[in-house]
Amino acid sequence: MYQYQPEISTLLLWIQFLTAIIAIAYYKKVKESYWKWFIIYLIYVFLIEKFGDILFRFIHLKKENYFAFIGIPIEFIFFYWLYAMQSLKNKKIFYSFSFIYFLSFIPVESFFEKIKIVYSFNYTIGSFLLMILVFLEFKKQIQNDDILTFQENKMFYINIGIMLFYVGTLPFFSLYHLLLKEPEIWNIYYLYFLISNCIMYLLFTASFIWGKQKS
Repeated sequence: MYQYQPEISTLLLWIQFLTAIIAIAYYKKVKESYWKWFIIYLIYVFLIEKFGDILFRFIHLKKENYFAFIGIPIEFIFFYWLYAMQSLKNKKIFYSFSFIYFLSFIPVESFFEKIKIVYSFNYTIGSFLLMILVFLEFKKQIQNDDILTFQENKMFYINIGIMLFYVGTLPFFSLYHLLLKEPEIWNIYYLYFLISNCIMYLLFTASFIWGKQKS
């Protein structure tokens, strides 16, 4: 079944493109709210995934360095902001989580040649903090009367998507180098990585189609 991985990677890019297009179509409806930044984020992700290789060559930046120091941090900080600042209305959580996440970069200066290991550590910390936010968001949704109309809550779709992808792949990146020694398990988990990524962006798309701006 692993021969389908390249096709799923291509499918993921198309889904990201679809998500960005639908997000742009809803821009006028949300341009006065913080959701406009979610649209900008989705466009940014697609452009980097599609044209990143060209950009990296132009500015002489290695792809792995970009994702380790710029791409992945932007993703985590954005979702910390979306969850903590906007949905949970808790600035302390946002600043404390962001601080803890950036602390995980300190070993990079000393062990730059081991960037793959450090990257795994950073992803582990980032995903663990995001997992806490996912739990707090679910708790908020369950305790709120809006649970009766959960299908209209943008964060309902986003939260499920984040849980499936970031939280679901936490063991994959945490134990990445150990899993490499077990190709069969690694391939299965990488397939999950691709599929859950596709599902996450489909759920992001659903958040625009069925979610209401009030959420």
